[in-house]
This record gives sequence, structure tokens and C-alpha cells, in this order.
Amino acid sequence: MAAKPEEAAEGEKPKAKSKKMLVIIIAAVLVLALGGGGAFFFLKKKAAAEDGEEGAAPASAAAHDTKKTPPVYLPLDNMVVNLADPGGERVAQVGVTLEVKDAKASDSVKAYMPTIRSGVLMLISRRTAEELLSPEGKEKLAKDILRETSVPFGGGNEEHEDEAAAAKKKKPAKKAPAPDYPVVGVLFSSFIVQ
Repeated sequence: MAAKPEEAAEGEKPKAKSKKMLVIIIAAVLVLALGGGGAFFFLKKKAAAEDGEEGAAPASAAAHDTKKTPPVYLPLDNMVVNLADPGGERVAQVGVTLEVKDAKASDSVKAYMPTIRSGVLMLISRRTAEELLSPEGKEKLAKDILRETSVPFGGGNEEHEDEAAAAKKKKPAKKAPAPDYPVVGVLFSSFIVQ
């Protein structure tokens, strides 16, 4: 009968080991379940916040989307222009690239390209070599070209509107929001004055 108590003691050891293993497995499953639930909750909350932002402010979402897209550039052919210097012997060779909002805007600008190119040529021909050689002159030319590119789309009269408003000065006018033209920037790809 002495052999039976030893068998009973040996039988309890495997039960104790299996209980410890069961507790460890249950603890591991709980940790994984809680971690997965936390991750699910966090991602769901983040997705709900993004949906709420898009629904609440579609304009900011649209502005955010435009930053993700690469800019669209529309190069003009190089232009050689006689300058307004006395004697008419000075010329400028200028390469202009227009930065447009998107590909759709590029197509609309291409439709007016002869008008835009003619306006740019006229702007450059009114300048002297001295004006074009200074950094300020180049910046002013870029601003004038930007204004000129808005003319076919109903813009370009900002300078005249400012003068008319200064002449009237009867009532302080509220600033109207800036119109949205397809050309947003002017870049020079080459600039040679001879």
C-alpha cells in the first residue's frame, strides 16, 4: 500500500503544472485581447475624428488635398523682346514658366495661351534694361505677368480698381475675397539682357 501514496503524489504534480500552464495561457490571451481591443478603439476613434474633420470643414480638406498633389507647370516658349531703352538696341531673352493650380487649370490656360503670351511680350517690351537687371525689377515683372495671366479669366484690373477706390474714398470698402485664377505663380526659366 505504500506504493499508492507515491502514485498519488506523482499524479498531483502534473495537475499542478497543467494548472499553472492554463493560468499562463489565459493571462496571455487576456493581454492579447485587451491590446487588440485598445488598438481597435484607438484606430476607430482616429478614423471618426478624420471623418468629422472632413464633414465639418470641406474647404480645409480640399486645401489639404491640393498640398498632396504635385504642382503643375506650364512653360512658355522663350521670348526675345526689344526693350524700351533709348536707341532700341537692347534686347531681352526671357523664359517664363507658369505655375497653375492643377491639370484642369492647365488646359484652360492653354486655351488662352496666344493672348497670355502677347500680353507678356508687351509687358517686357515696356521695360528698360536697367529695370530688368535689378532683383526688384524682376520681382515686379513676375507680379505683372501674374496679373496679365488673369486678364483672360476676368482679372487683371486690380491696379485700376485700387486707383478708383483711392479717388472715391467716400465709404471705406470691405475687402472682397481674392478671386481664384488658374495661374498661381510665375517662374523665370531663363533671363538674359543684352
